[in-house]
Amino acid sequence: MARPVYVLGTGLSHNGSAVLLRDGRVCVGIEKERITRRKHDGGNDSAAIAYCLEAEGIGLDDVALVVQCANFEVPDRDRYRGPRLFAGRAHPPIVSISHHLAHAWSAAGTSPFDDCAILIVDGCGSPLSQCTDLDGVALPPDLAGPDAAMWCEKDSFYHFDGRQMTVLEKDFSPLATADPRDRIRLGTTRHSIGGFYAAVSNYVFGNLDDVGKLMGLAPYGRPGALDQRAFDVRDGRLFVTDGWQTTLDRPAADYAAFRADFAYYADVARWAQGEVERAVAALFRARLDLHPADRVCYAGGVALNAVANARLLDDEVVRDLYMEPAAGDNGLALGCAYHGWIAVLGQDKVPHDGSTCFGRPYRADEVAAALADAPADWTIERLDQPTLIDRAAALLAQGKTLAWFRDGSEFGPRALGRRSILAHPGTPGIGDHINANIKFREDFRPFAPAVLPEHAATCFATGRDSPYMILIDRTRSEHADALANVTHVDGTARVQTVDRRWNPAFAALLEAFHAATGVPVLLNTSLNRRGQPMVERPEEAVALFAETALDALVLQDVLVTKPAA
Repeated sequence: MARPVYVLGTGLSHNGSAVLLRDGRVCVGIEKERITRRKHDGGNDSAAIAYCLEAEGIGLDDVALVVQCANFEVPDRDRYRGPRLFAGRAHPPIVSISHHLAHAWSAAGTSPFDDCAILIVDGCGSPLSQCTDLDGVALPPDLAGPDAAMWCEKDSFYHFDGRQMTVLEKDFSPLATADPRDRIRLGTTRHSIGGFYAAVSNYVFGNLDDVGKLMGLAPYGRPGALDQRAFDVRDGRLFVTDGWQTTLDRPAADYAAFRADFAYYADVARWAQGEVERAVAALFRARLDLHPADRVCYAGGVALNAVANARLLDDEVVRDLYMEPAAGDNGLALGCAYHGWIAVLGQDKVPHDGSTCFGRPYRADEVAAALADAPADWTIERLDQPTLIDRAAALLAQGKTLAWFRDGSEFGPRALGRRSILAHPGTPGIGDHINANIKFREDFRPFAPAVLPEHAATCFATGRDSPYMILIDRTRSEHADALANVTHVDGTARVQTVDRRWNPAFAALLEAFHAATGVPVLLNTSLNRRGQPMVERPEEAVALFAETALDALVLQDVLVTKPAA
């Protein structure tokens, strides 16, 4: 039997990650933050790579090729913010690619399309001087002068034919000026959608943690409360305008300041969200007018905006859209690995099964070790799967909260039924309880409904396929009470349609809960608390269970319950 060919992709930006392909298929992948427990951790890649090699049971000698990507530099093989595992070794060979190209390959490798366009939109990509994908592309006319080499990617448009990645359009932005008098800072670049969204999030919340929560705040704002245009489109290019910055003169110093003026900050969030939706649609239209395509892939951090994504489909801007689930910088390693397999090694694309769950599974002895020092009043039971599923569904039907830890973890920002907190979507007050006593986060943050695909159209307006929780839908009025905890204040819901092929245990739990309650939906949120990455190891799940108001915990085939209060 031929030895497998391994390609390792490594992303060294913030939200660092590593992904290992075996014969063109993902066999393991991890975000660095899950290992180090530092949110958005990046830089040195040794911990993430070691996790992948150990999970697969191989060493660096077994790896045919490494492809890497950072943001503002090309990492040295020996050191990058600390020693690397490649130090002092000639093997494996290392290839470096630029930021947007890595994003593009992450979408090309995982999408269901053999032929497609790919749009990348984020906050800041590689500087012009380090781009590796400029062959044949016409650069913007203003990209000249002594500072041009440090202008950074802000959006890129590609065509992928199943083997070749061809760049069609690229736009760049100069670095933003850093005037200490500015009340709102545009981060690293001047004209990016992602930079604008991060800047407004920082203005509203006083930090850059969980930029996406601006989307959750927006429905509380009043339409039209702010009347400023943040973006212009000129000659098919998107620019951040001037003027609106001066109207934002009350930045939140801290959470207390945010809460004291909640209505104002909600208005700002609604305005910013609307401007981003308009800008994303305008950019899609501009690119597709020049390069028509029915099938479009979408990646980069802006592609995580579920509301803007749904608008692209609702307004028929694009016919068939695939958003790469790890669309932010955590997906760079995935793209690096696929670039290595297809572009460098010249191999055919291997169809992807749609799964995002690339983490390693944990053995029974590891679960037992995590529970070895459990409090004496916890009930710990090892159960066969049908019994476990029925017991878990019964607890959820009774209004209990359940931590659900099963199999290998998700890769990307969304909990999709491997590292989840679950609850009945209709139990009065359960959403507020989870935010206050389990997640310890802001009370306006919404929860997602997980539903089997055959029930999606019954509960939600479009019922469209949304396996990665990065599209919104609208809850049907007749189900508003039953789905109260997963329906946002504006009647929308960020739906997850659960794919049985790669999420069989979670699908079985949904079926059992439906049978017990008549409700085919579960409240699903990530297994963590505010400021922490999602749980990766069994011991982390046990610690979270101990320190929060969770009622029950499933660890693989073990059910743990606390005594009744």
